Amino acid sequence: MPVTKFSTPEKYKYQNGFGSYHETEAILGALPIGSNSPQKPAYGLYTEKLSGTAFTSPRHENQQSWLYRILPAASHTPFVAREATTYNTNPEGEKLHQIPNQLRWDPFDLDLESDWVHSLQLVAGAGDPTMKSGLGILIFAAGKSMKPEEAFYSADGDMLIVLQHGVLDIQTELGWILVRPNEICVIPRGVRYRVELPEGPVRGYILELYEGHFKLPELGPIGSNCLANARDFQAPVAAFDESPEGEVYTILSKFNGHLFTATQTHTPFDIVAWHGLYYPYKYDLGRFNTIGSISFDHPDPSIFTVLSAPSPTVGTAIADFVIFPPRWLVGEDTFRPPWYHRNTMSEFMGLIHGDYDAKTGGGFKPAGASLHNIMSAHGPDAGTHAKASGAALQPVKVGEGSMAFMFESCLMVGVTEWGLKRCQKVQEDYNAESWVPLPKHFVMREGMQKVSNRVDGDATRGAGDIGASVNGKGATAEMDGKSLPHYT
Repeated sequence: MPVTKFSTPEKYKYQNGFGSYHETEAILGALPIGSNSPQKPAYGLYTEKLSGTAFTSPRHENQQSWLYRILPAASHTPFVAREATTYNTNPEGEKLHQIPNQLRWDPFDLDLESDWVHSLQLVAGAGDPTMKSGLGILIFAAGKSMKPEEAFYSADGDMLIVLQHGVLDIQTELGWILVRPNEICVIPRGVRYRVELPEGPVRGYILELYEGHFKLPELGPIGSNCLANARDFQAPVAAFDESPEGEVYTILSKFNGHLFTATQTHTPFDIVAWHGLYYPYKYDLGRFNTIGSISFDHPDPSIFTVLSAPSPTVGTAIADFVIFPPRWLVGEDTFRPPWYHRNTMSEFMGLIHGDYDAKTGGGFKPAGASLHNIMSAHGPDAGTHAKASGAALQPVKVGEGSMAFMFESCLMVGVTEWGLKRCQKVQEDYNAESWVPLPKHFVMREGMQKVSNRVDGDATRGAGDIGASVNGKGATAEMDGKSLPHYT
């Protein structure tokens, strides 16, 4: 069924479409007709432009929205530095640790004391938000709603939020969004929002994109449909608050990994109408239309890409968001889990719920994570390999009741001191349990012929006296009834 059955019912209306030009008004007539900035906007509102790209970006990449609000966002006191934060890319002189070891984390703890802003923990990342390059990977675990008179925004990048536990009721400047497990939400750079926790503590993962914006991946020979379809993305409709007399509001800003605050005497959630291409949105992962091989071999995991943030190199991403949903496997004479591989891309994986089909033994759990950095060898653990190698090759549905995901990047991802040590969640025996136990099956037996790579014609190799006779240039050696050419 191409939708998720949620235990928490939806409570808001949305506008549908990824990258669509939307317009919405909470009071009829609030949107101007035929112009963007009239001399006197309707109802005494102020016009404000929110730009997610440079004004001169190509039309197909340009993301801007026009806002019609009670008071402009600029009306606040100066920002001042607040307490030290947990998501600074370089807190107190600490550095990111770029290491080739495979890493895996136990589930991260729920935090009953922190609100959304103070629960954010930078685990890993690459690049620099001041240069608008790279990404950050964060864990959140909050137990309290933000105060009604607070709003938060990140100037560092777009936040792709993957909820693992609980429910997020998010009031954004442009309207409300409800996020439940198996849904994702993207809050663009600069958009102010407040997070309520209607069902208690929450936990999950965030990919913060310092560079560019997320797009739907190109489909190429797949055609015009499948994977994540544009119609299934949902953007909020306009909704606004009015400010009680004498109320003071606090704006919290994540700016180069540091927290700043300012105050104002009006609510930040006062946008009565808006139109444009720059807005928050959400997506139900249960609507992803999975494709795969129906003959043989395991396709590349790129076929599971939901959203992509391309780099200047065609076909290479600063960040891909990839999922591994329930799906049918029918390949003949095929090792069905992912093959062993070393990848020029870094792979950070998380698990929303269920069991991931490429791991056994319970080491990879919901709310946990793993990181296989650039060219770090990985693949199915020993138990999974043994099971898959002997499985009956009949149609089977894998991942039933499960949803794993991956943040993939062309960048070498470094791990913070918190992620490597202070969180105390790193599994020290990950490699020893997963791949060291793999047995050696290869044995050179009598009758096997080993082809020579020598140019002197001496091809006597192998187990016992099983040499292959080579008779000069272009000669062949018999191997399992097939003639194999030799070249000098």
